Amino acid sequence: MSLQPNTPYHPVDTGDGHLDDHLVVQPGVYTDNPSPTTGRHQDSPFNPDGYNADGIPEEDIARPRFLGHAAGAGTRGSFASSFGVPSFNDNDNSSSVYALNPLGASRDSTAGYSSVPYQDDPHDSDLAAGAVSPSRRSRYLEEKRGAYVPPNKSKRRIIIGAIAIGVIIAAIAIVVALYFTVIKKNGKTSSGTGGSDGGNNNNNHNGNNNTTSNNIVKSGGDGSTIKLEDGTEMTYSNKFGGTWYWDPADPFNNNAQAQSWTPPLNQSFKWGQDRIFGVNLGGWLVPEPFIVPSLFEKYLNNPTPAVDEWTLSQAMAADTANGGLNQLEDHYKTFITEKDFAEIAGAGLNFLRIPIPWWAIEVQGNEPFLPRVSWKYFLKAIQWARKYGLRINLDLHAVPGSQNGWNHSGRLGETNFLRGPMGYANAQRTLDYIRIIAEFISQPQYKDVVVMFGVLNEPRGSPLIGSAQLDGFYKIVYDTIREASGLGEGKGPVISFHEGFQGLGHYTGFMQNADRIALDWHPYICFGQQSSSPISSYATRPCTDWGKTINDSLANFGMTTAGEFSNAVTDCGLWLNNVNEGARYDGTYSSGGPWPSQGSCTPWTDWQNWDQTMKDGIKQFAMASMDALQNWFFWTWKIGQSIRSGKIESPAWSYQLGLEQGWMPKDPRQAVGVCGNTDPWTPPLKPWQTGGTGAGLNVQSDGLQWPPISITNGGPLSSLPSYTPTGTVITLPVPTFTQPSGSNVKIDVGSGWANPSDTRGMYVSIQGCSYLDPWIGPNATPPPVCGGGPTKRAYPPPPIITQRT
Repeated sequence: MSLQPNTPYHPVDTGDGHLDDHLVVQPGVYTDNPSPTTGRHQDSPFNPDGYNADGIPEEDIARPRFLGHAAGAGTRGSFASSFGVPSFNDNDNSSSVYALNPLGASRDSTAGYSSVPYQDDPHDSDLAAGAVSPSRRSRYLEEKRGAYVPPNKSKRRIIIGAIAIGVIIAAIAIVVALYFTVIKKNGKTSSGTGGSDGGNNNNNHNGNNNTTSNNIVKSGGDGSTIKLEDGTEMTYSNKFGGTWYWDPADPFNNNAQAQSWTPPLNQSFKWGQDRIFGVNLGGWLVPEPFIVPSLFEKYLNNPTPAVDEWTLSQAMAADTANGGLNQLEDHYKTFITEKDFAEIAGAGLNFLRIPIPWWAIEVQGNEPFLPRVSWKYFLKAIQWARKYGLRINLDLHAVPGSQNGWNHSGRLGETNFLRGPMGYANAQRTLDYIRIIAEFISQPQYKDVVVMFGVLNEPRGSPLIGSAQLDGFYKIVYDTIREASGLGEGKGPVISFHEGFQGLGHYTGFMQNADRIALDWHPYICFGQQSSSPISSYATRPCTDWGKTINDSLANFGMTTAGEFSNAVTDCGLWLNNVNEGARYDGTYSSGGPWPSQGSCTPWTDWQNWDQTMKDGIKQFAMASMDALQNWFFWTWKIGQSIRSGKIESPAWSYQLGLEQGWMPKDPRQAVGVCGNTDPWTPPLKPWQTGGTGAGLNVQSDGLQWPPISITNGGPLSSLPSYTPTGTVITLPVPTFTQPSGSNVKIDVGSGWANPSDTRGMYVSIQGCSYLDPWIGPNATPPPVCGGGPTKRAYPPPPIITQRT
């Protein structure tokens, strides 16, 4: 892949009254396209009188341009959020940006993109939007009649009468002036409430607020004042045309928009065309030692130190003097708050990947976790994401038995998911939890916010679990989710499968025709061979290591995202490799190796003393990563402070800290073109990957079998414990909202279950059968088999009437 220097781009005025169709390489920053008449942007619908919220006539408004980079050889194409002709009517449900490249147009790797004209200017003749309704200006007041002076009145009374009439006329004139210069300009005469399926999207990008009739502010843009859920206020900072929206009487309203180039929630996100600029909320609902070291440091000197959430929960439960296990809820309340969501949208990010554990649903046996409480905070995440126009990729990060044996799976140690004597039973439980989550997020109240479901984080495929076993599990997961959601665009989430450390190429041709599936890849440099080379030496490594891999996967499989990556090029950082574990870089890591020391980790963690050269090098690496990966989720938004040192000890992993200190780009679009990829994958995706024709029909699943014939370290399934699907189904709790005074609108929060025909029971123990501890390890001897062994499931399942709680 040829590389070009990183050059920021902005459109150039060619002197004809609007910006050139082809963006020209210029040093500087991204610039929106102003109206040729007014120099203003139009991001709000027009009022009935033909004016927008700023009092500007409709015909004088230019829609904002997508901020792509320049055309020309060696540059990389931007993803537009929609194709086709924009509409200027008030009920416009098309995307907020226009296509940059014609559908199906090819890009010559020699000529770059110069042969493909951009199509994002509403003044272009080939983008005529049809008839625009004529402006209808409000009437001005008629001239007042002269005062009538009856006969026989004194001159003094005539003068007094004339003065009174003059005062009245002056007062009317002031009211008229205020109406047209303040009230109408600020858009405070009315505000549409809209709804989850669209509606009157009164976005205002000039910092002005929309209000309800009872003067409750419910929408605003950059510079507006937001009342947060906790009652405090903050000033919203979003320089990218984003608007927040929150109406207590209409809590499922989807009018909010994260940025002008990202479709609002009441419009479809166009996979493969719109870009995912995302960040993980790691360490929040699944605490990890290196992300929130303060939680674990309290129990470092225990006879059994807290090294994962299992041992942390045990230590907290015994610590009744400090709140016991409820300390975890204190962490949920404070580590991530609504303010973080506002800041994430203001940072130019449009997606969140939020890890959750299975104990958000239930615990069984001796599992020590705090059950169901984290789900309460995931519901808050949905509400806050909706308020700021952010979309969510829900990631099931921890499952029974552990899918990888790492601390973020819930318990450090062995892999007992689809491996060992309890591996199949643990997979059955996991299928239940996936089904319960899918039923919840497929409801119409939630589907437009939680648009992606990562079904299993980082399973260790071959050789621990096995390729055939993992791939077969993915097929039954697909069937389970689509049974809950139905088929086609708008019916439940995109289903994201982690590649299981088998390589993206392993999934070429996987489950063709399956409705809206995606691959998840977590490329990291820092956990391999270490080097003492400076950060500047990594400037283009993501381009060469990752760019072609992503392009090939987009072409050969389809939608592919980087669910995790970071700025770390070494494994330096407090407890990055586990509690009380050192680092490969300084030779103190005890696993694998040998790891010859490359020197001290201090230069890589002492961010308070980084000079500008170091910060510039990290920023270059970050932008090269973003460009190479194309659709990404940085790991992670925030790293907490150590209570021992009083500072953040793993700075390369914090997006928030990088923004504050200057080593992350203020605008993620600055990364586009950094790698200079002259032959990227060209959209669109295959129709079935976006819910198009044929999606979900005749899914090609040759070789994918469920249940598997056998599992690793367990042997034939006929000899292993299994559960029976006859238990009572658990449904996840729905949110509660306080009805505003004076409102008689009933708020429908859903039942927690999208498909009432999905009545199969949950997996439970077979009466009289013996089971081992789910965490027994892969080498234990299975108990005697009873119950006839597993049976192949038919789809759709036979109806079983169960009671849901």
